[in-house]
Amino acid sequence: MTFLNNQRHDAHPAIAPHGRLLLAVSLMRRLGFLALLCLATVFAWAQNAEAQSNEAGSTRSVNVGVYVSPPFVSEQAGNYDGMAIDLWEIIAGKLGLATHYVAYPTLRELVEATRDGEVDAAVTNLTITHKRAAVISYTQPWYDAGLRLMVPEEGSAGFRSVVAGLSNAGHLRAYAWLAFVIVLSTILVTLFDRKFDRDFPSRWREGFAESFYQVMSVATSGRTSRKNLFGWKGRIWSAVWMVCGVAVVAYITSSVTSVMTAVSIEQGINSLADLPGKTAGVFTGSAAEDYLSKVGIGTRSYSGIESAIAALEAGRIEAIVADAPILEYHAHMHPEQKTAVVGSLFHPDKYGFAFPHDGDLTKPVTLQILDLQESGTIEDLRLKYFGNAL
Repeated sequence: MTFLNNQRHDAHPAIAPHGRLLLAVSLMRRLGFLALLCLATVFAWAQNAEAQSNEAGSTRSVNVGVYVSPPFVSEQAGNYDGMAIDLWEIIAGKLGLATHYVAYPTLRELVEATRDGEVDAAVTNLTITHKRAAVISYTQPWYDAGLRLMVPEEGSAGFRSVVAGLSNAGHLRAYAWLAFVIVLSTILVTLFDRKFDRDFPSRWREGFAESFYQVMSVATSGRTSRKNLFGWKGRIWSAVWMVCGVAVVAYITSSVTSVMTAVSIEQGINSLADLPGKTAGVFTGSAAEDYLSKVGIGTRSYSGIESAIAALEAGRIEAIVADAPILEYHAHMHPEQKTAVVGSLFHPDKYGFAFPHDGDLTKPVTLQILDLQESGTIEDLRLKYFGNAL
C-alpha cells in the first residue's frame, strides 16, 4: 500500500504540467483565432469606410462634347450655358462629375467624336435617331421636339423673284418677242425715213438712234413726236401705232405688277408640301438633313443657323428646315432679321444625351434624368428658356 501510494503521488507531478501545457496551447490557439478575426473585421471596416469616404468626397473628370445651338447650348467668352448645359450640370453634381467642355462645329463631328471615345458624353439638343443609335448610346429622352420651316417674314419681291415669276408665267417669252418687234420696227422706220424725210440724219448710226427713240417713245408712253409725212393717212397710221404702243405698255405693266403682287402676298413656302423643287437649308449632320434626303428634297448644309439665315437672305435657299425650338427661339430673339417660322410640326423627335457604347455613364445619367423629370426640374428648365409660348 505504501508503495502504491508513493507511486500515485509521484505520477501526479508528471501529469499535471503536461495538462497545463496542452491547456495553454489550446487557449493560445483560440485567442489567436479571435485576434485574426478581429483584425479581419477591422480591416474590412476600414476599407469600406475609405471607399465610402472616397465616393462622397472625390470627383471624376469627364470630357463633354457640345454643339452650340441656342437656347440649349450657348457660348460666350468660352463659357457655356443653356437648357442642355443646365441640365447636365445638375446631373454632374449629383454624380460627382467634374466637366471639361469641348466644342464641335457640327453635329456630325460631335457624334463622330462621341462614337470614337474622344469625349465621354455629348450634350446638346441631340435628336435620337436609329442611325445614331447604331454608333452611340442614348439616355432617356429629356425633350420632345420636331421639325419646322423658317422663311423670309415677307415674300421677297426682289429682282430675282420677279424674274422667276415672269418666267414661270411665260411673260419672258412674250417680252423677247416684243424686243424683236422693237428692233425690227426701228430698222423699218429708219429705212422709211431715210427715203421720205429729207431732214432725217444721213449717217446710219444717228438715223438708227433717232428711229429707236421714236419707237421706244411709242412703246413706253404711247406718244410720238414724228412729223406727219402723208397727211390724213399718216395721222391714221400714227394713231394705230400709238394704240399698239399703249397696248404694249399696258401688257408689260400688268404682267410685272401681277407677278410682284403674287410674290409679295405668297411666301411660296408654307409647309413641307411646298418644298419639292426648291432648295432647303439644313444643319450639317442634323436629323433634318437625313430626313429631307430620304424624301428627295434638295438641301444645302450649313454649320449653324446664322450661316443658314445669311444664305436665306441672299436667296441661295428658299427655306431653312431645322428643329422647331431652335428656329422659334431664334426668330423671337432676332426680329430684325425678318424671318418667320411657318407650317405645323412634322417629323417629331426627341433629344437625349449620348455616350460611347462602352461608356459607363449611360445608365446613371438616365436614372438622374428620370428623377429630374418626376420632380419637375426639367419642366422648370423648359419654362426658364422658352416660357409658356413654346
